[in-house]
Amino acid sequence: QVQLVESGGGLVQPGGSLRLSCAASGFTFRFYYMYWVRQAPGKGLEWVSGIDFVGGSTNYTDSVKGRFTISRDNAKNTLYLQMNSLKPEDMGMYYCTKGGVSGMDYWGKGTLVTVSS
Repeated sequence: QVQLVESGGGLVQPGGSLRLSCAASGFTFRFYYMYWVRQAPGKGLEWVSGIDFVGGSTNYTDSVKGRFTISRDNAKNTLYLQMNSLKPEDMGMYYCTKGGVSGMDYWGKGTLVTVSS
């Protein structure tokens, strides 16, 4: 079955960096767009970034442009999110999601990012 397992979250000071990873299994990873979605404490879900099949096209929500970089390694079935210059408003649970016919059809359990001094 489809499994998405995120890792790499943790506590970081404002201005710091983290690299999130998402290990995918149970489907042909290179055939699907992939996304990162986050949820800040007490708030709704927010799409953060997306990447096409081979990493040739990427998109970001405005608030993370220039600071976050999404990438993928199809040989390792792994999705990444490099997060630099982190701000307190970046804090939250980060989810890896798989693109489907009608949107994001599978989600990981998330990894928590805490930005605090």
